[in-house]
Amino acid sequence: MNEEWMERIEKSLKLPELEYSYNALEPVISEKTMRLHHLKHHQAYVNKAKLAIEKLRAFREGEKLNIREIKRDFSFNYNGHILHSIFWKIMRKPIEENRAEGEMLEEIEKNFSSFEIFKKEFEETAKAVEGVGWALLVKDEFDNLHVQGIEKHNLMHIANAKVLIALDVWEHAYYLDYQNNRAVYV
Repeated sequence: MNEEWMERIEKSLKLPELEYSYNALEPVISEKTMRLHHLKHHQAYVNKAKLAIEKLRAFREGEKLNIREIKRDFSFNYNGHILHSIFWKIMRKPIEENRAEGEMLEEIEKNFSSFEIFKKEFEETAKAVEGVGWALLVKDEFDNLHVQGIEKHNLMHIANAKVLIALDVWEHAYYLDYQNNRAVYV
């Protein structure tokens, strides 16, 4: 068994501290929503990914466990942890500064013709995610940008694509502030 791999994964499974206060995004996202989202939901992904690692360790030591279930649970929760960690970093800018600039703007214009076209595609993708999931801007292996809508945390993802922007459209991200009006949140 590769104990070093598991130790590296376990080290990465920590709830990141926010680089801003829980009320920094008000009135767009309330302090109450931020605390619930970060401290409860994100922490749950961390805890469940750790549990999946423990089950994987037991499986590798010979215990008869359902490997498909373990892999699914790990993928779901570890991806939830990674995507939320990216999301918190992106969300720190005040809304009036929420526009790409510099190299990012150049890349968006090169791939989407204009920032406005990108923004419309990103917003519509976020609103169209069925059930729960994410809207992402990713860069693939060939440096092409794509807007993706993914369901849950582990479906419909371009392999090895680097996530540049992530928007959580699970209800826990907006329901307290926007109820069932995802479009206004987006």
